[in-house]
Amino acid sequence: MGRRSQPRSGSLQIWPRKRAEKFLPSVNWNAIEGQGLLGFIAYKVGMTSCLVKDLTANSLSKDKKIIVPVTVLEAPSMKIFSIRLYKNGLCNSEIILSSDKELKRVVKIGKVGKIEDLDKKEFDDLRAIVYSQVGKTAIKKTPDMIEIGFGGKKEEKIAFVKEKAGKEIFVSEILKKMQMVDLRGLTKGHGLEGPVKRFGIGLKGHKSEKGVRRPGSLGPWHPHRVTFRVSQAGQMGMQTRVHYNNKIIEVGKISEKNINPPEGWQHFGNIKTEYLLVRGSVQGPAKRQVLMTVPLRKTKKSEKKNYEFVKIQ
Repeated sequence: MGRRSQPRSGSLQIWPRKRAEKFLPSVNWNAIEGQGLLGFIAYKVGMTSCLVKDLTANSLSKDKKIIVPVTVLEAPSMKIFSIRLYKNGLCNSEIILSSDKELKRVVKIGKVGKIEDLDKKEFDDLRAIVYSQVGKTAIKKTPDMIEIGFGGKKEEKIAFVKEKAGKEIFVSEILKKMQMVDLRGLTKGHGLEGPVKRFGIGLKGHKSEKGVRRPGSLGPWHPHRVTFRVSQAGQMGMQTRVHYNNKIIEVGKISEKNINPPEGWQHFGNIKTEYLLVRGSVQGPAKRQVLMTVPLRKTKKSEKKNYEFVKIQ
């Protein structure tokens, strides 16, 4: 009988497998190309099915109505807290532009500057520290803050900051229908789990010694240690992951088109602000923070997909 073989279990992309330190991950904004603000904070509502008209070229279901799985995201408006100025790749100064009451829950607010101070500084690049106005939703009161980069020329970045300083930024101004986005956030946490569920190893025979749901051997005598490649129990989930190239099927305001079910969304409640319908699934449980960004690397297969929203099933 031939020797059974299979690929090793578990990705080594992120190691060690421990809980993430923060809910919204840091992003290398220099690698992402786009125009205007390159990201937006949203909150996961849940999943549902959506009836759409397929307008994809050369598709077998072209001009037909099909059902696709979608994730509903609520995206309350954001405001700019401060501007960070970068010189030679390092942050050399910061201008605080907001002192809202809800920010005291998150950060200690220093001296508030003026947007006119931007013209007196020398810098190569600038990024914005933004915060979500999550108090307008039914989720919580404490806002989430993160640094988001800008795309375009230096003059365009300065013009955007001067225009939006002290004003609300809405997701409908940043992201449009049929645009692709990357979704960055934390997976659902499962706590301490064994190697069978954590890495997918097989169960041992029922007459095995020292347990069934464990590896048969922790390694050889030499090297005289247990290597990190051995599947063992530990933390599962609550780790940063990215979903690339998700299509936005619909962007809307709940005041204009109410998509809330009569009983509300399970584990979430009712949407009160703007929302997005994104094709496919999004990592994390309901109410989890998700950072939507301009796509890092587009693919032709994802880019050519085109749908016309009809209704939620």
